[in-house]
Amino acid sequence: MAPVKITGAIAAALSMAVISYLICNCRSKLKKTRTSNFTREPKNGLVGAIGNTPLIRINSLSEATGCEILGKAEFLNPGGSVKDRVAVQIIEEALKSGELAPGGIVTEGSAGSTAISLATVAPAYGCNCHVVIPDDVAIEKSQIIEALGATVERVRPVSITHRDHYVNIARRRAAEANELASKLRKADQTDAKVLNDINGFIFSVEKNPIFSSDCNGGYFADQFENLANFRAHYEGTGPEIWEQTGGNMHAFVAAAGTGGTVAGISRFLQVSLLSFVSLLSSCLELSNLSILIVHFLQQEKNPSIKSFLIDPPGSGLFNKVTRGVMYTREEAEGKRLKNPFDTITEGIGINRLTQNFLMAKLDGAFQGTDIEAVEMSRFLLKNDGLFLGSSSAMNCVGAVRVAQLLGPGHTIVTILCDSGMRHLSKFYNAEYLSQHGLTPSASGLEFLGLG
Repeated sequence: MAPVKITGAIAAALSMAVISYLICNCRSKLKKTRTSNFTREPKNGLVGAIGNTPLIRINSLSEATGCEILGKAEFLNPGGSVKDRVAVQIIEEALKSGELAPGGIVTEGSAGSTAISLATVAPAYGCNCHVVIPDDVAIEKSQIIEALGATVERVRPVSITHRDHYVNIARRRAAEANELASKLRKADQTDAKVLNDINGFIFSVEKNPIFSSDCNGGYFADQFENLANFRAHYEGTGPEIWEQTGGNMHAFVAAAGTGGTVAGISRFLQVSLLSFVSLLSSCLELSNLSILIVHFLQQEKNPSIKSFLIDPPGSGLFNKVTRGVMYTREEAEGKRLKNPFDTITEGIGINRLTQNFLMAKLDGAFQGTDIEAVEMSRFLLKNDGLFLGSSSAMNCVGAVRVAQLLGPGHTIVTILCDSGMRHLSKFYNAEYLSQHGLTPSASGLEFLGLG
């Protein structure tokens, strides 16, 4: 029998037929799992409770713009922020690869939320946490981290090119923990009798002022460059948004710090057929088949979903997205010194391109201001009862900007990263705001041009 020649058209038809089959067979399973997984079955510990956060309609903004503005309520994660997802992904991948040992120390340089999430999640995996944090971050963040059992180093803010930037210090701390663990292992392998007396000298491992004597090595989480950050949102947050909207959305907008959130979600949402296959394969456990289909449909995009960046003051990402350059000719990209007060927002805005951000699929960008973020936070608290942090407020500013660009009748999704509980000493401190000329005074949304 002669071999059958499969043309591109036949392959495409077969692929679409398989997808149709998967969709039909998965609908009933999705209906069942929505009920059982989200409401009836108890979660498997703290880690099991992370993710699957609700997508809520922000009524005041929706009514003011004529769009459906939806916020992914990430502040409802156990650790209180979207960074819980990243912490789990980073630790699980590190444990699986062997780079992190059970009982090891996870180190990170963080402006607060990732550090809190790592400190929350690490004990669930039998690990410890050491955090290096800028000393201009709201004091309550470091207090929370310490209360969670992690150790905290507060350092002065400097450029990422400086050896004492908080991220670079965190990297060194992981190396120091690994060096200490290596010495301890060598000591354990030495004969006990020899330990007591070597050529007349008492043998001992030099004590480390930061890590305990039972240190089992360190792992630098590296949230800015570690693509586990991107994968947490590409494999988790993005699919959840797609399912919760039924794919019926027009735009996504968020600010970027590490870039993982905006990159993972934007890339996932703009590959519609890939999105369906990824979701369906998880339902039906047909991973090998889905990989083949994904490979075939890799270039299929959904042009109807647009993704945007909202960028705070002091950040260079707006210029990069809209003009292709971070700074003016007088400034070298990635080497600009950070001003101690660039913006009141925390955890967003950056003056370099991270590996995570480079994965983003963006159609445009907006610049937000500090006063817009402050005014938005008070407006949402008054009209919706939403007590949001500074980055969440900036994201909502972005959602309104996108609504103004697209016009009424569109569905726009953003991320509500964390609550205002971590921002009491700065973002919600009247005296602090007054000192920086940021006292809110708007009665409505006039600060965004809406009456």
